[in-house]
Order: sequence, then structure tokens, then C-alpha cells
Amino acid sequence: MTSNSIEQMIASAIGNNVNSSDPCSYFSSQVNNVSSWNACPCGVNHSIDEHQRVMEGMPEDPAELVNDLIRMGHYSDHAQLLAQSWETNAMKADLWQLLEQGAFADATDGQKRICYDLIKLAGGVEEAFSAAFGPQAQEFFGDALQSSTFRRREFLIKVAAAAAVVTLTGCPSAPPETPSRATTNTPNTPPAGVEKTSLKVGFIPITCATPIIMSEPLGFYSKYGLKVELVKMPSWAAVRDSAIAGELDAYHMLSPMPISMSLGLGSTAFPVKLASIENVNGQAIAVAKQHLGKVKDAKDFKGFSIGVPFAFSMHNLLLRYYLASGGINPDKDVQIQVIPPPDAIAKMTAGQLDAYLMPDNVVQRAVFNKIGFIHLLTKDLWQGHPCCAFAASQKWIDTNPNTYRAVNKAIIDGASYANNPKNREEIAKAIAGKNYLNQPEAVLKAVLTGKFEDGQGNTLDIPDRIGFDPYPWKSFAKWISTQAVRWDLMPKDKADYTTIADQIYQTDLARELAKELGQTPPTENERIEKLKFDTFDPAKPEAYVEEQMKQFKA
Repeated sequence: MTSNSIEQMIASAIGNNVNSSDPCSYFSSQVNNVSSWNACPCGVNHSIDEHQRVMEGMPEDPAELVNDLIRMGHYSDHAQLLAQSWETNAMKADLWQLLEQGAFADATDGQKRICYDLIKLAGGVEEAFSAAFGPQAQEFFGDALQSSTFRRREFLIKVAAAAAVVTLTGCPSAPPETPSRATTNTPNTPPAGVEKTSLKVGFIPITCATPIIMSEPLGFYSKYGLKVELVKMPSWAAVRDSAIAGELDAYHMLSPMPISMSLGLGSTAFPVKLASIENVNGQAIAVAKQHLGKVKDAKDFKGFSIGVPFAFSMHNLLLRYYLASGGINPDKDVQIQVIPPPDAIAKMTAGQLDAYLMPDNVVQRAVFNKIGFIHLLTKDLWQGHPCCAFAASQKWIDTNPNTYRAVNKAIIDGASYANNPKNREEIAKAIAGKNYLNQPEAVLKAVLTGKFEDGQGNTLDIPDRIGFDPYPWKSFAKWISTQAVRWDLMPKDKADYTTIADQIYQTDLARELAKELGQTPPTENERIEKLKFDTFDPAKPEAYVEEQMKQFKA
């Protein structure tokens, strides 16, 4: 196939001439005379017949179809990058014509629409032009593709075209990233008795997962003879469902999730153990820019639409705790929406959220993108509170007990390394890439070092904005359970606080592994937890809930 015919195929595709309900079949029909064709144009090495079976139950709309295929991993990263490059160039051209050349009168409705979207995203005409042609252009247009429904559709159709071009031309894969310790070092001999050395661990791309993520590029898994494939997940619901389906060996989870899943709250009961805490602190409340100067206290959130990443999350529980302190009923006076962290920025940009309590990198991105400001770090509500965790199912642990110890030990070792402030910039660089967090390094440094702008004109230096103490205090589990009862997420008859903490939070094992690493973990299993508005005694959880309801009346 000649270069011209490929260009014609692309032009046909991105000119909205893809009328088939299956873009993959469309592109295969364009190249059925190519003798070297072996792979499906969707980017997966399977036949068209096999592809049709995959397509069953998928949307009929071409753009929606491609969107689902992207989520399923059927399009290569290279095809998506190529499509994004095409779409970015198209948006730049539209913006240049409308802003620099002043050609509004001759512009199409589509050109005007994307121009207005870009101006809204950037916060002004000059800001849009600067962002589009400045050093952060890639991130700017990446956000535009997420927040603009109009342009997102164009991009999705281009992905199908790009996949066909990649296959037809034998385009090389995207250039490799800088070799890491884990990929350049030969793995150590696995510990005796390890049942399997190749693992799949699911994660959400947020800084809370730092020990799980950085242990791959910085060699901590390799140190223990393990080869870990990190699987990026789109949402916490997807993590939960993949865990139940047995598609992953272990998982990055929110610290309340092993409790909710084990008890069957919001899903089928599925016993999960919390092995270690991934991060403490590391969350914050971002508020949309239009509310700057108007939001000072919890009471000022009345009537807001507020995003959290999952119902059974510290984010949701801490948000409710904070709002109730100001006399706001979280179920009546505000609208709390469950939104995957990557989508929160786009929704705030589009004016669909007044605020969100999310992981710190998502919050810092609101400042970076000039769409919001930081109202409150959750460490100011509860210093040293848990956020995310490393977990595995009871069934998998029973089958792979030695592997479970090895991977947990690697992560606890990595968490200790991450907790040293001297290592934070190195870690930010290691996890910034597209395979991991896919975030600007500057955003990650701001979170990990605690040196950041708050979007209100202040430059702050808060070293403990996020910490990486892996010790799973049983008092964490008890506080979480009290709040689940308080907000009707857990029936009172299931609230056996001590049993929940003892059976799900593996404090003894974490202590044992830490000692093997030469660390000095606490000897106690639980402690008094001091929060901003009260103090939690884990020996008296029922009295704590009753006092909260009485004091705050919400």
C-alpha cells in the first residue's frame, strides 16, 4: 500500500466517513489486499472473526465503540499517541486561525466550538494561546480531549485510523522510556518457597500508590526476585470487580475497601486482607476557581456538588466528617458524586463540580491547570490518617502465602524508601511517565516534597503533606467502621469493630516483615487517634459514634 493510499484512508476516516458500527471492520476492508496483514487493525494480534466475538455487546456508535475498546486495552499506546498528535495539531490549527488571524467570521461551527472549549479550559484567551503553544501544551491538549465532548469524539475516531496506520506501515513502537533499575538489573533469586514470581498488581494512577508503583522502576520488586506487571485501572469499582473476578494477583486499594468487600457492602462478599498502608495524609479539598474568596469553612459548602473517588474511601468519610462539623448534612445539603480521580479535573474544568476531595496529585492539578485552589489538606483534619493500602484476597493468599509475604515485604521496603524526603524528587521522576501516573513531574514534586502553590497566591512548604508509613494500625479499621455506621454505609449489626480490625488489617504480619527489614515498627496494634474535632478511643467505638451524632447533629 502506498503512502498516498494510506493518507486517503486516514482522510476518509477522520473526515467522519466511518459509518460502520465497527471501525475495525471498516479499516480491514480498506486493506484486504495487503498480503502481509496478520493483525486486527484494533492493534491486537487476532483474526477479524475473533474480533467480532469481542465486539458482542459493544456500543454501535463508532466513537463510543472505540472508547470501550480503549478501556479494554485493544488499542496500543502508540496508536493512541499518534491519534492524539493528529488531534492536537488540528486543535492548534483551529486556535491559531481564530486567535492569531482573527478569522472568526470564516470559521466553522466546529472550529468555534473547540476554540471556546480551549479558552474555557485555560481560563482566558491569552492563557489559551500561551498554553497551546507553550511548554505544557501536551498536558493542556490532553485535558482538552477529556473535557471537550465534541473533540473527544473526533479523537476517538482518529484512534481507529491510527491503529490501522500503525499496522499497515509497520510503525515502530513509541521510543522506550529511560531504563530503570528494575529493567536493567537481573532479578535476585526469589525467596525459598515462593509459589509464583510473575504477578499482576492493579493500581489507580495517583500519588497514594507511590510505594506500589515506584517499586517497579526503582527495583524493589526485582530485589525480592519478583517480576510485577503494574496494571493501570480506570476506577476503584474496576479494581473491586477485577479483584472479585480473579484477574489480578493483588491490588492498590482504598483502606476502607478490604472492609467493605469482605463484609459484602456494595458488592458480593469477597474476603480481602489489608497487608500494609500505602500512604498517610496525601488528600486535599480542591474548590473551583469561581468560589475563590467565598469558601472559608465547612458551612460555606452548602449547595455544592462535590466529588469523591469512591463511596468506601477515606475521601468520602473525611469529607463527611468535615462537612458535619460545620452543620452541613452530607446527604441533604450537598451533592456528593463518586468520580474516578482522572475524571475529576475534566468535570471541574467543565463546570460540573464545585469542589472535590481527591488524592493530592489530582488536587494539585487543579492549581496547575488554574481551574481551582486548595482549600484544605486532610492532614489538618487528622494528622497521620490512612489513605490507600496494598491488599490481596484471602483465596489468593491461601494459595500463595510465600509470594504474598515477598511482595508485601518489597512494598514495605519501598514505602520506607519513599518516606525519606531526600528520595522524593527521584521518585517523582520515576513515576511521572505514561505507564504510571502520566502526570507533569512538577505536579508530583509539589505533592511529594510538600513545596507547592495553593492557587490562592500562597507558596507553601509542608513536608508531611503526604507520608508513606506502611503500618496498618487496627485503630484505623475501627474508625473507618464507625464512620461507615454513622453514614449508613454499614448496618449496625455488622459492626463488630474488634473482629473487623483483627481479621482484615494484618498488623502482626506488617510488623514481622518490617522487623525482617531491620525497621523498628510499633509494638502496639492500636492507638488513640486525635482528629481536628474529636479524639477516637478504639476501645470505645460505639460511644464515639453516638457522641458524634449528638454533637454535630448531622
